[in-house]
Amino acid sequence: MLLYIDMSLLAEQIKSTSVLEWFAVGFGVTSVLLARKNNVLLYPAGIIGISCSGFLLVDAKLYAETLLNAYYLIMSIYGWAMWKNRSNSGASQISRSTVTEQKITWAIALGGWVFLYFMLTNFTDSDVPVIDAFVSSTAWAGMWLLAKRKLENWIWLNVSNIVAIPLLFHKQLILISFLTIFLFVIAILGYFDWKKELDHAHGKVKTV
Repeated sequence: MLLYIDMSLLAEQIKSTSVLEWFAVGFGVTSVLLARKNNVLLYPAGIIGISCSGFLLVDAKLYAETLLNAYYLIMSIYGWAMWKNRSNSGASQISRSTVTEQKITWAIALGGWVFLYFMLTNFTDSDVPVIDAFVSSTAWAGMWLLAKRKLENWIWLNVSNIVAIPLLFHKQLILISFLTIFLFVIAILGYFDWKKELDHAHGKVKTV
């Protein structure tokens, strides 16, 4: 009976989902599928999804995730340029993070967590500052690595996803919650797809 009630509530919530949320979910799904395929078109699709979900997050008082969306927008433009850049300064191929890049990634995640928590507790009415800040800061780190086309981006994005899922359910953002579950699964598949491609590329180099 409990399952029936929960499913009925879920069906009712999905029916009441706004058109804007449907667009956010649709383009978010498209973006992550293109990312798994290592396709640069993930960025224009992502920009549309980011724009839609930003309005929803402000309305839900998830301010850190709203800032995350703004960061996503900036990193999407940056990543788009990096992926198209065929020079040594670009990110035309998948690679692993260097020691320096790993340090930068940790700095983004931990520094961002502290900064966002401070901002949320002092300048907003957020009722979930610790979790909201953590979800955003780890996703910041993942997006930075994605723009660099680094394999480890999938790990950081999934650290963010696994914490974001219950948070979004708590905030009644049902479709975005399911999108995040989907992203979690795709990130696992994406990691192994990218690793396979990277290993294959290294194998080619060794046989030359």
